[in-house]
Order: sequence, then structure tokens, then C-alpha cells
Amino acid sequence: MSKKTVIVSLIVIICYLCCCYYITNNKTTLINIKSPSWISNGIKPVEMPIAQLTIENIGINKFIYNFNSELNNVEKNVTILDQSILPNKANSIVFLAAHSGNSSISYFEKLYKLKINDTISFKYKNNDYLYQIVDIYEEVKNGYIGVNKRKENQLILTTCSPLHKNKQLIIDSILIKVS
Repeated sequence: MSKKTVIVSLIVIICYLCCCYYITNNKTTLINIKSPSWISNGIKPVEMPIAQLTIENIGINKFIYNFNSELNNVEKNVTILDQSILPNKANSIVFLAAHSGNSSISYFEKLYKLKINDTISFKYKNNDYLYQIVDIYEEVKNGYIGVNKRKENQLILTTCSPLHKNKQLIIDSILIKVS
């Protein structure tokens, strides 16, 4: 036997003896637990959303996934942008983006129908944050959106303008109630 094999064998024996001693002296029982099937077959578990966006008057009810999730992607869902500060933090501002148009991933296709004073619900960490729309405007589509940061916590929705090909539609709302 090689020196390396002897050392590894001694380490395994010492670990085994330590476990036996610990179990005997601490009245601990070992239980065999079967691994979930997704570990052995390579399937990823279903990812849980971190939030839920609901806009009743235009029929939006979508889950929001974690910043680093592959499901946090405009090709799959409504996306929360990295610049967001979630509503449980002081001075929060949540940025959500999605496609408009008429495809199966056009979750913000009816965003243009929203009006000032309409409400938006954002459920996060067992709280329902209710926002009221205070401004609706368009900007030139250049990869950035200009937002006036308010004293109140904000929720910003953005999508391509259905009326102007080179513009971005922006819905600015402020927090009015937490329940």
C-alpha cells in the first residue's frame, strides 16, 4: 500500500471512531434519509418566487424571481432589475420590466391601459405592498430609464411603448399601504 492510501485509511478510521463515540455518549440516533430524486437524476427543483405582482384592472398576476435566477429574465417572466431596492428596505424603489406586444411572453402588453391613481399590488415577504400610479410617461429607448426618485417608496414598471417604436413606456407609482 502507498503512503497516501495508509493516511487516507487512518483518517477514515479515526472519523468513524469519533462518530461512534459521539453517538454512544450523546444518545444520538442516526436516521437514513433518502435523497430527493432530483439530486440523483440531475433535475433542478422548482424555484420558488420571491414576490408576486398583481394589477387587477389589466389582468396581470405574475410571480417575480430572485435577481440571480435564470427565471428572472424578460424572455421568461416579468423581470426585477438589479437596481431595485426591495420594499422591506427604507427608501425602496422596485423596477420591473417585461415585454409588450402580442407574444406569449408579452406580460406587459396592456400596461398602456393604466391610468393615474390605478393601483398595483406587490406581495413580498408576507406583506402586501399597495402602490398608486402617480405618473405615466415615455422616453427614448436607449437602455436606460430616467426616474425621479421620490420621498415615498416607489414601484416602477417599464416596457416598450405600443405607440412609438423607439420609446419606452414608464409607469411610476408610490407606496400607499402595507398590509
